[in-house]
Amino acid sequence: MALTSDIVESWRRPRRVVRRLLARGRSEAFVFTFLFVFLLLALTSIAPYLSREAALHPEAPLFQRLFAAALGMLMLIPVFYLLAALVHLVARLMGGSGGYYEGRLALFWALTCTTPAMLLYGLVRAFADGSPAIPVLGGLTFLVFLVLYTVMLREVEGQ
Repeated sequence: MALTSDIVESWRRPRRVVRRLLARGRSEAFVFTFLFVFLLLALTSIAPYLSREAALHPEAPLFQRLFAAALGMLMLIPVFYLLAALVHLVARLMGGSGGYYEGRLALFWALTCTTPAMLLYGLVRAFADGSPAIPVLGGLTFLVFLVLYTVMLREVEGQ
């Protein structure tokens, strides 16, 4: 299926989608693609806000802001790999039977599935900065990630 179709289906049936992704076989490039897509869409989600800030505060142009954000996203790659390994080890202590690959798949796919909510958050932040809706929407986005990741992690760890 297409990536967008899998994302939409993951919001309703995350276990089924993660099983289907696991059935494709092991491919580190395949799993890394999910992390890359997440980071690219995360950068896209903050671009409207950075554009607004560059217009309001021209001492740092938009290009510099986007470049700094992109470098920051690239620096997060090892952090996400480490997080996936640590969570897998905790799951193993709690009786999980999956591997490191499955843990990375669950984390990176859950991150990718939250990108629609992140894009919405980015737009609201760009147009209504300072609104009380921003922390609420940010919290809901994080909650969606936690729920999806928990369900997917339980599936790949065999619980």
